Amino acid sequence: MVCALLGGSEIYCQGQLLHTVQMKEIYTDSKTFVDMKMKGKPKETLDAFNAFMAEKKNDPSREELKEWVESNFEKPGAEFEDWIPDDWVASPAFLKHIKDADLREFASKLNQIWHELGRKMIADVAINSDQYSIIPVDHPVIVPGGRFREFYYWDSYWIVKGLLLSEMKKTTRGMLENFLSIVQRYGFIPNGGRIYYSMRSQPPLLCAMVKAYVDATNDTKFAQDSVDTLEREFQFFMNNYLVEVNGHHLAAYGYKSSGPRPESYREDILTAEVFEKEEDKQAFYLELKAAAESGMDFSSRWFIKDGTNAGNLTDLKCRSIIAVELNAILYWNAAIISEFYKLKNDLRKAQQYEAKADEIKKAIEAVLWSEAEGVWLDYDLINKKHRNYFVPTNLSPLWTGSYD
Repeated sequence: MVCALLGGSEIYCQGQLLHTVQMKEIYTDSKTFVDMKMKGKPKETLDAFNAFMAEKKNDPSREELKEWVESNFEKPGAEFEDWIPDDWVASPAFLKHIKDADLREFASKLNQIWHELGRKMIADVAINSDQYSIIPVDHPVIVPGGRFREFYYWDSYWIVKGLLLSEMKKTTRGMLENFLSIVQRYGFIPNGGRIYYSMRSQPPLLCAMVKAYVDATNDTKFAQDSVDTLEREFQFFMNNYLVEVNGHHLAAYGYKSSGPRPESYREDILTAEVFEKEEDKQAFYLELKAAAESGMDFSSRWFIKDGTNAGNLTDLKCRSIIAVELNAILYWNAAIISEFYKLKNDLRKAQQYEAKADEIKKAIEAVLWSEAEGVWLDYDLINKKHRNYFVPTNLSPLWTGSYD
């Protein structure tokens, strides 16, 4: 787990300090605390917390706890400085192709937003990484904005597509190198750029990001240099997400980890109170994380109640649903990896991943295609049937080419 590797797990991911701070609701948003930088080292911080709790007989007031936190942590955002991409282009070529004046003005304003969403980590993050919840990376990033101060995994696919359209190839490459370095260090890419997101990933779109960059730049050497790392991430999904369905192997969201989400800690615990048994609470936390991993959090798409998508958040059964887009993307990954190994002239690996892509495509056809509806549908593992509801992801095989 990334949390343990970076040394902040007892503060940002689990433990009594996290539980105490989040359950006292000293901030309205649970994400606030886990984004704060420690002023001291983790052990010093934990020792100070234990001493504080002993002094307060393990029952500090909300005000006392907030004062202690703000004496020992800095405000959120301490890890970043604003950064304007130096490859920003005021009038990228695509604007000229927009004939409607209002739409062209809108697109021009969108292009200017890159100035507002660029972030660069301060040097101290690399030096004292154990005092931050941020995952350190070498290159500046583009963030979603608002309370989402860090980079996110599948959001970055759409960001990369926009950057390439805006002719910002240097910024794009830097973001890709960041993601590749994370896979090299940890074996996968967490949901977002914080150690507390290491309990889950997101739809694995790094292969598609690299391919978009290579197609835009014709930098085939980058593809060749990246392919072994892309293979490593693909194998992470093959090893941790596959389930057998009707003689085929397909993927469902849900990476195994315990406890509530640190960034939504109090909310998760309160929602789980409907469950009496601890094992049911833990299962519910896994469902919350699986739905968050999907990138569609939260949606009735992941509810299973009496064989339908009715219900509420406590009816989440995301781990029991074979999602069309996850498998379509995994097909795409295998096809891209095969293509990149061909560029590297490694024909054995190229054929291996071509065969893997074909295997996934056949499984998608066999399990997820509904002849009656003429479309692909998610599959309910509990009730052993298609989920006949329209969601845009039903069409994802058309996007990734995972059909005959």
